[in-house]
Amino acid sequence: MGFEQGLSGLNAASKNLDVIGNNVANANTVGFKQSQAQFADVYANSLAGAGASQIGIGVKVAQVAQQFTQGNVTASNNPLDVAINGGGFFRMSNNGTVSYARNGQFQLDKAGYIINATGSHLTGYGVSAGGVLASGAPTDLNINTADITPKITTKMSALLNLDSGSAIPATTPFNMADPTTYNNSTAVSVYDSLGNAHTVQTFYVKTAANTWDVYAANDGVPTTPANIGSLAFASDGSLIAGAPLTVPLVVSTGATTPFPVSIDYTGSSQYGSSFSVNALKQDGYTSGRLSGFSISADGTIVGRYTNGQSATLGQVVLANFTNPNGLQSLGNNLWTESAASGPALVGTPDSGSLGVLQSSAVEDSNVDLTAELVNMITAQRNYQANAQTIKTQDQVMQTLVNLR
Repeated sequence: MGFEQGLSGLNAASKNLDVIGNNVANANTVGFKQSQAQFADVYANSLAGAGASQIGIGVKVAQVAQQFTQGNVTASNNPLDVAINGGGFFRMSNNGTVSYARNGQFQLDKAGYIINATGSHLTGYGVSAGGVLASGAPTDLNINTADITPKITTKMSALLNLDSGSAIPATTPFNMADPTTYNNSTAVSVYDSLGNAHTVQTFYVKTAANTWDVYAANDGVPTTPANIGSLAFASDGSLIAGAPLTVPLVVSTGATTPFPVSIDYTGSSQYGSSFSVNALKQDGYTSGRLSGFSISADGTIVGRYTNGQSATLGQVVLANFTNPNGLQSLGNNLWTESAASGPALVGTPDSGSLGVLQSSAVEDSNVDLTAELVNMITAQRNYQANAQTIKTQDQVMQTLVNLR
């Protein structure tokens, strides 16, 4: 027994306590991954080679390995908080310096970039002017808060049922102000090139068995011509002619005028039941401001606008490594790749070995406090035992010195 073994044991037990203490201190750190001290025995080199009776000279800390196991996912009130459920790391950039994190507590800076607490930018795929994801090299994600531009209405679709039992109106000619000159009517809002809303009314006048004339008005004023066409139905009630019809809209708002709107009646019918509007849609919308956004499981950032529309604003990417334990810790919940970790394998969430994202949630530390407290007791006993070996060796030395 020698002092060297005891001293190395004290040093190893002390470092083990340091690791455990660090784990306990970060029990509430979002995205933290606990560490484990791993030990190895030490033997002195021998010119004659290692013998069967060779005695070791102590212990050393072989490595402090982080345990990249999944932490619990907890809901939060911040829509920019994102948790990774599965493998992978967020790819962060700080003036071009790339690092990786599991902490998904993000916020927007004044320039619209998604950043973490240290100011590093979250990276991913941006969108082109047409709203298409520009996959390729990841870039710093920037949320465009500009108003969404209006879209002029070019097409309407109407799914109606006209009552086959309706009588031909006795009063002629058609007059939108006189309900006795038409059988049925409906209305829908459409939008000009500046996003101004206009109300298009359509009127249906039965002219003969299975035949209906269609009239239109814009903002209470009949179009020119008011009669935009007719619809014809077969004896089984199915539409056989008259789709689509075109409504010429004239506006005085400074927008493009006139602008034609096509009405598609495909699927409409004439059955022996009351008039009904089963669907009435149009493809335009007014301008809108960004009211909020969310991040889907595959990392797609979808913005919601005050006009009821939504648009893709970008996509978060994740990175994984062949050997995550080879990552170099930088502090602030960040790691950087090293020769031991291998290069980053970048991809979209829920692809390959990468996990899925959960918005408005964070990943808790994976530290098990109960286990760490038990480990602390064990490490303390190891420290005491190694101190006892030194004490015993000291007593043996004292006995030798006292020999006469």
